[in-house]
Amino acid sequence: MKKHQKHTNLERRNNDNFAPNEIAFLGTNCGNISDLVSKLSKRLSNYKLAYFDASHAKNVDDHIISAYTFHHQGNLQITTSGTVNKFAQRLQFAQYDYVFINGNHYQGAKQILILDEAKEASVLKRLTQLNNLQFIIKLQSETKYFNFLEEKYPQIKNLNCYTIDEVDKISNHINNLIQEKIAPVKGLVLVGGKSTRMGQDKAQLDYFGKPQKVVAKELLENNNLETFYSVQNSSESEQEISDKFINLGPFGGICSAFQKDPNSAWFVLATDLPFLTEDLITLVLQKRNPAKTATAIKGKNKEFVEPLITIYEPKAYPLLLQYLAQGYSCSRKMLINADVEIVEIDDDLIRNINTPEEFEAAKKEIND
Repeated sequence: MKKHQKHTNLERRNNDNFAPNEIAFLGTNCGNISDLVSKLSKRLSNYKLAYFDASHAKNVDDHIISAYTFHHQGNLQITTSGTVNKFAQRLQFAQYDYVFINGNHYQGAKQILILDEAKEASVLKRLTQLNNLQFIIKLQSETKYFNFLEEKYPQIKNLNCYTIDEVDKISNHINNLIQEKIAPVKGLVLVGGKSTRMGQDKAQLDYFGKPQKVVAKELLENNNLETFYSVQNSSESEQEISDKFINLGPFGGICSAFQKDPNSAWFVLATDLPFLTEDLITLVLQKRNPAKTATAIKGKNKEFVEPLITIYEPKAYPLLLQYLAQGYSCSRKMLINADVEIVEIDDDLIRNINTPEEFEAAKKEIND
């Protein structure tokens, strides 16, 4: 008998407990943990980092109004009522490359144990939380492993061990953990637009002896990207992703790709850009910054980035959906207001071809 499924089986972002990538520090007092996190954050400042802790205030009054205090340089302090909810936290932390957790209060999916003789009883109490230990930090070099640790985890001494002052070594280890979870890149060629001004499907135009959609796909595939066509209505081909976000143009195509695979970054390419080269695609991949929301091209004399020659990171997906919830379906608007890596290039390489006259002129220029 087939099991009844109440909800659509959607592909989900690979999350830890509270964030896409997290690690909890436990085993010593909260001051030692926050001090270490502060030092590590300075050395890992090329990533977007967060620290998840509990308030140490004994009494907190209920708030009649949530207070958001903005500083003109960008600092924000929020005072509001609310409880920890993993679904809400995953949304809040979706934009971060790594979230440090005070493991004395919340359990992280990965852990770093700080050996502190004064906290032996506390570690014993949290022994079952040490189910994915990454490495050990000793408060003092002479600190011994607790007997119950070796009994419960016989391999614990095989883990890397640092002293708490070896901040560079600890940050290098964490850097490797962050790098391990950087998303792979897939390609997405946008086809099936209305091409109103051209009067025919721009994806089928022939500049190089084959349809331009094939040329665009090859540009991405020649850079070793598994590549799909974004189409309005799929013929169920494995190389196609049909729009699940209907009548939203390229924006809907990008969201549909993320719905199919929210754990990959998507290199999005339009088909009305015949002057793009393989070297340019390679350059964008080389300049990719996974810590940003996206890596986008901008013409040197253009004001805004090109949203359809862009690598969108997984963290872009919830932002796109937030714009959609506000009634916007413009990917450029999201990019303009997000933290984006910009690659500046000559304007000539990103000329859009939109009319029959432009097509004939471009074809003549390409073949001369």
